[in-house]
Amino acid sequence: MKPRSVLDPLPRDLRAEVFEDIVRSESVRIERIVSKGHSSPVDGWYDQDEHEWVMVVRGRACLRFEDGATCELSAGDYVNIPAHSRHQVAWTDPGITIWLAVFYR
Repeated sequence: MKPRSVLDPLPRDLRAEVFEDIVRSESVRIERIVSKGHSSPVDGWYDQDEHEWVMVVRGRACLRFEDGATCELSAGDYVNIPAHSRHQVAWTDPGITIWLAVFYR
């Protein structure tokens, strides 16, 4: 089995955030997200049926929740977001930000 890295290779085209499944099963999905200065549209809320554990592997980002709370994340920081907790990406570093997201029921 050959190891892989969440750090590379990075997508060449980052005009939009890139979402890549690393693992997908009936009970869990692990995703790598690569951002470069991206944020959610003003009316673009995530409202998922699954819980989401998300960690910033590289870079920085800020999540905004529907109740107005924010959560700034730097490399190594993580947060667990319960299902149906409406949230947005307020901002990501203008450089590269790499997220690791685990969605579970």
